[in-house]
Amino acid sequence: MTSQNPVFIPGPTNMPEALRKACDMPTIDHRSPVFAGIFQPAVAGVREVLRMREGEVIIFPSSGTGGWEAAVANTLSPGDTVLAARFGMFSHRWIDLCRRHGLNVQVIETPWGQGAPIAQIEAALKADRGHQIKAVLATHNETATGVRSDIAGIRRAMDAAGHPAMLFVDGVSSIASMPFEMGAWGVDIAVTGSQKGFMLPAGLAIVGVSPKALAAMETAQLPRTFFDFADMRRSYATGGYPYTPAVGLLNGLATSVRMLLDEGLENVFARHHRIAEGVRRAVAAWGLRPFAASPDLYSETVTAVTVPEGCNGTDLVQLAASKYDVAFGVGLGEVAGKVFRIGHLGQMTDVMALAGLATVEMCMADLGWPVRLGAGVAAAQDYYRNTHGEAARAAA
Repeated sequence: MTSQNPVFIPGPTNMPEALRKACDMPTIDHRSPVFAGIFQPAVAGVREVLRMREGEVIIFPSSGTGGWEAAVANTLSPGDTVLAARFGMFSHRWIDLCRRHGLNVQVIETPWGQGAPIAQIEAALKADRGHQIKAVLATHNETATGVRSDIAGIRRAMDAAGHPAMLFVDGVSSIASMPFEMGAWGVDIAVTGSQKGFMLPAGLAIVGVSPKALAAMETAQLPRTFFDFADMRRSYATGGYPYTPAVGLLNGLATSVRMLLDEGLENVFARHHRIAEGVRRAVAAWGLRPFAASPDLYSETVTAVTVPEGCNGTDLVQLAASKYDVAFGVGLGEVAGKVFRIGHLGQMTDVMALAGLATVEMCMADLGWPVRLGAGVAAAQDYYRNTHGEAARAAA
């Protein structure tokens, strides 16, 4: 696949040249003051992106999955109960990870295409009079289905139930692209990665930890070594790591957070909404619909497009890759073949989005799907032309 074309997968995302260059740096001594000059701005910038009021940012050389593991291993003990809804591939994988760690997972089965079921979460917590549930796991943006969940609503449900459980949030495909308020939403652990909204290569698990979650470490009995928060915090006090850090990626992260904050987070969020809405208008012009059950659930970072009856979304993704050298996302798990996914996060512009939409139309035509070439592109063009500069004007 040529590197000349942008990718339209929901991560890893396209990298700005400035970030690629920031990651490409000479070897330095990671126990020297030079490293602290890279690491400390990266951590401070992540705190701002997460909108943290207190607590700690811990960054592991790993992927988002490592962040999930760190969240449970540092705060829970074998046999503890956690509550989670399964409504997509990534919520399913976090549930699987917890079970492999010997946790009792109380699962709320939810139709794919829906978000986290707030009323059922509240009911489960109210029924747990003995407070056996130690944590609620929530996927903020379900990448497999293009569905966003209401994390603030989950916190309200927890408070209404008067339950002391911690709230853990998978924000891998939302943080740095969609509004996220760790402090205001009462999130105890937020997990993300370097390869999506931060526009970097995969390789960093970025974890925000509240004081409540830090306190839970004192009694947690699950084993951890590489992912030990305590080891990381002790090393942080002297400006370093307990092992060799991913220095180039951290330098990239320091540059990334500076770019995001210079753009202004509200502008970043508005840009993602605007590009996503143009994609959704193109989907409607094709006579198709997002897989998300209702507009209030639409993700701003990925749209899972429901394919026409008798068609297979994987065919479109494979054709786009083999004929046009363009990458889209296949359907995963229960939606395999039923959807294809258009990622529109990170470094994404109107022009890039239009190129992806035009490629989808060519593939649909090549496959004999019902499409009028240019229909979706025109719908997106009309929207982008008439909303260009809105975020900047709103921030002025």
